[in-house]
Amino acid sequence: QVQLVESGGGLVQPGGSLRLSCAASGRTFSPYDMGWFRQAPGKEREFVAAIPWSGGRIYYTDSVKGRFTISRDNAKNTEYLQMNSLKPEDTAVYYCAADPARYYAGSDYYTRGESYDYWGQGTQVTVSS
Repeated sequence: QVQLVESGGGLVQPGGSLRLSCAASGRTFSPYDMGWFRQAPGKEREFVAAIPWSGGRIYYTDSVKGRFTISRDNAKNTEYLQMNSLKPEDTAVYYCAADPARYYAGSDYYTRGESYDYWGQGTQVTVSS
C-alpha cells in the first residue's frame, strides 16, 4: 500500500503561481507512474498532467499547457506541479495519483484516472481576486 499526501494549495490571485507537492510513503515506491488530476465543483474529475516512471514523454491537458509543469524526484518519492499564470478556471481540488509503472503505455493510459490505484486526499486551489 502506498500513501500520498498533497501540499501547497491555497488562495492565489489571477496570474499568480503555486507549487503543489505530493509525497509518497509506505511500501517500496519505485517504479511508479505519477500524475495530477483536479475536480471543480459540479464537475467530473479531470486529468491535468502525468509523468511516467519511464520518462521520455510527459502529458498535459490542453488548458494548462505552457502554464503548468509536472516533475518528480524519485529519490524523494515526490512529484510536483508548478502552476504559473493561474486563472479562475483553475480553481479545483487537486489530487495526486500513482500506480505501479506500466512502461511506455501511451497517453490513453496515463491520462485516465482509472489507471491509478493510489490517490491523495486532495488540496484546494482557489484562484480569485
